Amino acid sequence: MSLRILFSSVGGRGRIFLGAIAMTALIIGAGCSSSPPVPSSFYSVPAGSALRGKPGDILRTEPVAGVLGGASAVRILYVSSGVHGNPILVSGVVIFPTAAPTNGPRGVVAWAHATTGVAESCAPSLLPHVFATIPGLSELLTRGYVVTATDYPGLGTVGPHPYLVGLSEGRAVLDSVRAAGRLPGTKTGSRFAVWGHSQGGHAVLFAGELARNYAPELSLVGIAAAAPATDLATLLKDDIDSPVGRVLAAYTLSSWSKIYGARIDPFIAPVARPAFDRAVADCVENIGEAYRVSVDIRPLRTGFPVRDVSTVAPWPGLLTRNTPGQARAGAPLFISQGTIDPIVRPDVTAQFVMVQRRRGETVRFVKLDRVGHMTAGKVSAPAAVAWIDDRFADRPAPNDDVI
Repeated sequence: MSLRILFSSVGGRGRIFLGAIAMTALIIGAGCSSSPPVPSSFYSVPAGSALRGKPGDILRTEPVAGVLGGASAVRILYVSSGVHGNPILVSGVVIFPTAAPTNGPRGVVAWAHATTGVAESCAPSLLPHVFATIPGLSELLTRGYVVTATDYPGLGTVGPHPYLVGLSEGRAVLDSVRAAGRLPGTKTGSRFAVWGHSQGGHAVLFAGELARNYAPELSLVGIAAAAPATDLATLLKDDIDSPVGRVLAAYTLSSWSKIYGARIDPFIAPVARPAFDRAVADCVENIGEAYRVSVDIRPLRTGFPVRDVSTVAPWPGLLTRNTPGQARAGAPLFISQGTIDPIVRPDVTAQFVMVQRRRGETVRFVKLDRVGHMTAGKVSAPAAVAWIDDRFADRPAPNDDVI
C-alpha cells in the first residue's frame, strides 16, 4: 500500500525518512500544512434530503483551476452504490481535452489513487495540487483521453470510507466513468481503461472483475495497476511490525469495523486506543500530515496484542472477500512492481501474476528495478500509458515479463 509521502521505499521496511518525505512532497507539489482541508458544502446534500438518481448521475459540478493548457477540469459529486447496494455520494475530478476529438468518441481512463487516509478530509479532490497526484495525466490528455479521478466513498463525502473494500472501490471507479460520459463537452464513448497505484491498484482490479455485470453498457479495454494490494492477509501480517504497517492496520481495522461491524477490541490494547483513534483521523498527503501521523502511531509499536488479523473471526472471511483475483479479470492486465518495495512484497505480486496467467488471463508484468513502493506509479506511468493506448487501438495484448 502507499502512504503517498509518509515512508521511504528505500533503506528498510517502512522506516520514516523525513528527507524522502520532503523530496516526494516536492515532486507532487505538496504543501507543509499539518491540517487537511475541510470539505465544503459541495461534498454534501442538505440533512434529511433523499439521495436520488442512478449510478453515475451527477448531482453537482464546479470548475477546477490549474489544469494543463488545452484541457478543462471539473470537480464532480456523483451517485454510486454502497457496499449494501444503497445509493451513496462520491466525489472526484474529471479532466478532458477542450479540442474536438478527431477520431470518434473519446476513450476514458479512470485513475484510482493510493492511500491518503480514511477521514473525510483526505479526499485528493480537495488538494490544490490534485493534478500532480495523477501519474501520466499529461500524456493521457495529449493522446486525447478523458481522465477521471474518484476520491472513493467517504473521502470528501460523509464516511465511513470503505478502505480496501473491493466492491465499493470498484463501483466508485466504474461510476466515475459513467459520470464522465454525462458531462457536457467530454464527448466520450463506451470504451474505457482503469489505472491505479497501491490501494488504487486494488480498486481497479475489482473494477475489472465487476465491470461486466455492474456496468454492462461500458466496454473495458485494459486494467493497469502499479504495486497493487492483492493478498490482504499477507500484507497486513507482514507489515504489522513496521510504522507503515501499523497505519495500514489501523486504517483497515477502523474502516471494516464500521462497514462490517467487525470487532476490533481483540487487536487494540486499551492503552493504545487513543493513539489508534488519532492515527485513523490523520491524512497522509503532505509533509505536515506525514509528520503528525509519524508521531501519533508511536504508541502503536506495542499496541497490537494480536499480530495476525486473519486468525480472529470474522476477519479471515472479510480478508478473502476483499482480496482480488477470485473472479475473471475482465480485460488484459498491466501490472508493475518495484523490486525493492518494502510494503507490497515483490514476490506476492509475482505470485498474483502467476495465478492470473494460470487462469488464462493476459498479463504484461513490468518489474521496476531498484524501485520502491512510493514511486512505482510515477516510474511506470509512461509504460502504462503506452500499454493503455495500445488497448484502445485494439493491438494484441502482450503476455510477458519486462524488466
